[in-house]
Amino acid sequence: MEHLTKETFLTKVFNYEQNKEWKFEGGLPCLIDFYADWCQPCKMVAPILEELSKEFEGKINIYKVDTEAEVELAGAFGIRSIPSLLFCPVEGQPQMAMGALPKESLINAINDVLLKK
Repeated sequence: MEHLTKETFLTKVFNYEQNKEWKFEGGLPCLIDFYADWCQPCKMVAPILEELSKEFEGKINIYKVDTEAEVELAGAFGIRSIPSLLFCPVEGQPQMAMGALPKESLINAINDVLLKK
């Protein structure tokens, strides 16, 4: 799983400095985990996301954003609570889910939002 900085986020997900309207820059739909190292629920979600990144390899990308290191990026999305998970389909608007979701819920959201099954 790749950790995104502001620079890589702008090229792989959304260049919010150039675009006011949402415009997805990536090739595969993605799920972005906004987290912090001190956050206990984030630690519960991390291994689940590791599993999902293997199970959905080649279909979606899963990225992580450290809200402590990337304060501006977290601010651009109004991240107030963590973990916050941003589901970005290739077409259409992204959707945010908050809190430590169980694996089943994450799989359903990936299929519904990202893979449109």
